[in-house]
Amino acid sequence: MLTNPYRELEKQIGYRFRRKSRLLAALTHPSFRHENDGDAGDNQRLEFLGDAVLGLAVAAHFFETRPDLDEGAMTKLRSRITSTRALAIVAAGVSLGKFLRLGRGETASGGHLRDSILADAFEAVIGAAYLDGDMRAVKKIFRALFLPALQNDASSHWHDNPKGSLQEWSQQHAQSNPRYHTVSQTGPPHAMVFSVEVFVGSVRAGKGEGTSKQAAEIAAATDALQHLYRIDMPLPDAPPG
Repeated sequence: MLTNPYRELEKQIGYRFRRKSRLLAALTHPSFRHENDGDAGDNQRLEFLGDAVLGLAVAAHFFETRPDLDEGAMTKLRSRITSTRALAIVAAGVSLGKFLRLGRGETASGGHLRDSILADAFEAVIGAAYLDGDMRAVKKIFRALFLPALQNDASSHWHDNPKGSLQEWSQQHAQSNPRYHTVSQTGPPHAMVFSVEVFVGSVRAGKGEGTSKQAAEIAAATDALQHLYRIDMPLPDAPPG
């Protein structure tokens, strides 16, 4: 029985691909194709398609649920939600970077953590999902990754201050501040990668990686927010002491 290497990612994004080759293409950066002549393609065309269909999904959501918004307001909201930074944070929240196929140079320079690469790959995954299951697939991913935060009016944590948003959530639901723990620090001095876990109350709520401790904590906070807003339930208090 063949093992599905993308099971974890598919669970996170809320959609299971019928043709894994489409997802593989979405996760293939041009730098990998350039270094591997036998590889047929990369994710650039899928990125173009994904940008369009994600924009449509977001626009349709606001059109159907926010009759109070005019065209200008909907345009601004769509641009904010589909910005490079916003998509990179969502991608980091589902650990997309660890599934990417990058060239040696991009890998050595921490390309799997770079906003532009993560955002482009996430759009490519959306494009691949559209080809695999039309707009129904795109809407599944939208509901899994975007809708919970929109419904909780928490979209700001995608952009400017995920650590602050997690602290606010933690204080409200667990009566404590989040605690960050550095799990590991690997790589050469010029390309260090930090791995961090964040605890809310007594629960490990998220984990993340980054080229600095601060970046890793931001990724961990984003990962925690993705899960906490999805389940929307209080966590146990931290143990005494």
